[in-house]
Parts: sequence; C-alpha cells; structure tokens
Amino acid sequence: MPNSLKGQVVHGVIWSSIERFSVQGLQFFIMIIMARLLSPKEYGLMGMLTIFMAISQSLIDSGFSQALIRKQNRTDVDNSTVFYFNIVIGIVLYVILYIAAPAVASFYNIPELTLLMRIVSIGIILNSLTIVPLALFATNIDFKSQTKASLIATVISGIVGISMAFNGFGVWSLAVQQLINLGINASLLWLLVKWRPLLSVSKQSFHELFAFGSKLLLSGILETLYRNIYLIVIGKVFSAASLGYYTRAQNFSDYPSSNLTNIFQRVTYPVLCKMQDNNVLLANVYQRFLKISAFVIFPLMVGLSAIAEPFIVLLLKEQWLFAATLLQIICFAGMWYPIHAINLNLLQVKGRTDLFLRLEIIKKIIGIVILCFTVPLGLVIMCYGQIVSSCISLIINTYYTGKLIDVGFMKQMRAFSPILCLSFSMWGVIYVSISYIQNAYMQLLGGIIIGGTYYIGLSYLFGFKEFKEIVSIICKK
Repeated sequence: MPNSLKGQVVHGVIWSSIERFSVQGLQFFIMIIMARLLSPKEYGLMGMLTIFMAISQSLIDSGFSQALIRKQNRTDVDNSTVFYFNIVIGIVLYVILYIAAPAVASFYNIPELTLLMRIVSIGIILNSLTIVPLALFATNIDFKSQTKASLIATVISGIVGISMAFNGFGVWSLAVQQLINLGINASLLWLLVKWRPLLSVSKQSFHELFAFGSKLLLSGILETLYRNIYLIVIGKVFSAASLGYYTRAQNFSDYPSSNLTNIFQRVTYPVLCKMQDNNVLLANVYQRFLKISAFVIFPLMVGLSAIAEPFIVLLLKEQWLFAATLLQIICFAGMWYPIHAINLNLLQVKGRTDLFLRLEIIKKIIGIVILCFTVPLGLVIMCYGQIVSSCISLIINTYYTGKLIDVGFMKQMRAFSPILCLSFSMWGVIYVSISYIQNAYMQLLGGIIIGGTYYIGLSYLFGFKEFKEIVSIICKK
C-alpha cells in the first residue's frame, strides 16, 4: 500500500472511531437526561414511528451511496443524478407518509400520532440531502468532516431537546431534537463538502448505479423490517409505555453490543480475507478471533444484566424500573451478536454470499415464528424469546462454518465454555453480592468492582490465553 494511502486510511480510522464513540457517547448522555425528564409513553410514541423512518431511509438511499463509493470512475453527472433522485424520492415518501399518518394513528389507536408523524417525517427530506455528501466523504476516507458535523449537530439539538423537555413539551422535545439534529448535520455537510450538483442527470448513470444498488436496497429493507418488527408488535399489542420501556432496554443493550460488533467486523474481515485460500491457517486465526471476542463481550453483557436494576434506577429514575427487567433478559441475547457477525464474515471471506442470504432468510423466518408464539405470553416472555432466537441463529450460522473450515457449533462451544462458565459465575457473584446492599449507588459501584475483580482475577489465576493476549496488546501499545 502506498504511504500516502496508508496515511489516509490510518487518519480515516482514527476519525471514524472518534465519531462513533464521541457522538454516541454524547447522544447517550443526552438520552439519559431527557429520559429522566420524559415518560416511557413519550418515548414509546416516537418508537412507533421508527420503522417508517427506517424504511424511508432505505428507499431514499436505494444502495446508491455504496454504488458511488464502489465506482472508481464516477463523474459529477453520476453524483448529480443520485442527488436529484434522492430529493425526488424524499419528497414523494414525505407526501405518502403525510397522507398515511391518520391511518397509522388509527392502527395504534392514538390520534396524536397524526400530527407527530407529519412533523417527524420532514426528517426524510433532510436525510435525502446528505446521501451524496456522505458518499463523497467516505470515498475520500474523510471522517473528520463527518465528525465535526455530527458533533455540532448533536450538541445543539441536545441542548434544545433537553430545554424543551425541562419546560414540559413532552414528546415534541424528542421530535424537535431529531429534526434540528438532521437539519444542522445536513447544512454542515454541505458547507464542508467540496462539490455542488450539476443541472443535469443521466439515464445511463441511473441504470448503472441502480443495477448494483437495487440488490442492497432489497437486503436493507428486509433487515429493516425484521429489526423493527418488535416495535410494531409491542406498540400495537401492548401500550406506548411498554414500547418506551422496551426501546430504552434495547438501546442500553445495543450500546456495548453493537459497537463491539462493528469493531470486530472491521478488524476480522480484512485480516481473514488475506488467508482465505489457506483453510488451516484461516481456521486457527478464526478461532482466535472468536475467543478474544467472547472474552470481551460475554462479561460486559452478563455484567450489565447483573447490575441492570441499580443502573436503570440511577440513570433514569424509578419510573423506568420495568426497563431493568427487560434489560436483564435482552443482554443474554445481545451477548452473541459479535459471534454471529464473525461467523457471517467467514461466509463473505469465502465468497459464499449465496449462503449468507440463505441463512438470513431462514433465521428471520424462525425469529418471526418465535415472536408469534411469545406475543400472547407478554413482553417479558417476548424478550426470553429473543434469547432462544439468538441461540438458534448461532447454531444456524455455525453450520456452514463447520462445512467450510471445520469450525462448527460444537467446536466453537468447546472453545467458549471456559469463558461462558466464568462469565455466568461472575453474574451470580455480582447478583448475590449486591442483594445485600440497600443503596443503589453502592450496588452499582460494588457490582462493577466485584464483577471486574472476579473476572480479571480468575482469568489471570487460570491462565486464560485471551487475557494474556489482550494484556500483551495493551502493553505494546
């Protein structure tokens, strides 16, 4: 790799990491403050609209951003064609949602959703303006500009949202915060990007880019629908407050799980690609990645489950206590997500995207069947159903891994078993220890210290290779 490109990549990775953790950390802090000022019902109302916004975003993008990044000889005409297409689709989708708002409100039997949906949907048009600038920044490995825009937008919108929540604006503080964030972010991206659209479009360019992007569009819509189906069901069958509890619990679980999943995916995929033709080496390195991932993510998720109650009470107050019950359960489903990701990475490394798609369809069918069985039994049982679905998905994901490099389900479970035993025993130690403590602050602090000391101490005592490897990496850095 040329030194100039290598420097670009390193610089881009640094700013990408800064953007991910700084912006999400700030959003996490703002969310905690606003959740203390607002009720679960108000978060639930916004949660009911999430799927419409998510699907609209997939339709606006239509895979064009990835197509632009992939195309090496892109022109200003290509960029302009995508830009105008995005705006047209954004406006059309807004009109559709504006008209459909009363029907959505009727579906949930909540009349106030009509106006809320019509206002929140303005964000679709704002998002349509950012597709091309974001693609151009990604092409140039320029995450610094994105970081600036995201941080400024998050700070300003957060201040406005918190102020409105403090002054009793309820769910509208969430809606306005979201729109201001999108508006400022879009404005700053356009100030920073060194490109302006031409007054021309190309039919040929559209067909070329859409031929590639349409496949990603279908995959994206399928994933979006599945990812948000719980929100639709909970909002319809239960209540806005129940949906609010669930979305808070899911967000807290996703914060460590999704971030670590993305990190592990970025690291493992290019490394494994370099040894794709050497199955023996690939299998050894693959198992090493799996065990290190498990060593990090298992105790984090299990530990979060053990301290869920004092964690929720201190951050969000007593009114959110039911979210702690859901968080305790959801963490055991989320702990497997990085393992899923690495298993699916292997299929891409071996060029078997056909198997990737087949597994995704099978898993989603099974997930929906489990959801249908658990809905009548209540929200808590639905969350237990997620654990079952996650474990079944692990068996399915590892089937082809075993076929391709002989590292199937049983081999992976044998590799994980010492880490699983240590993590689950840590959960028991934390749970029992904090049950003798009455103060929530001391429960949270004590749980973290006891759990951390227990896990790290026994890892050192029993000579876990993963512990030694992580310590070695840290010491070298």
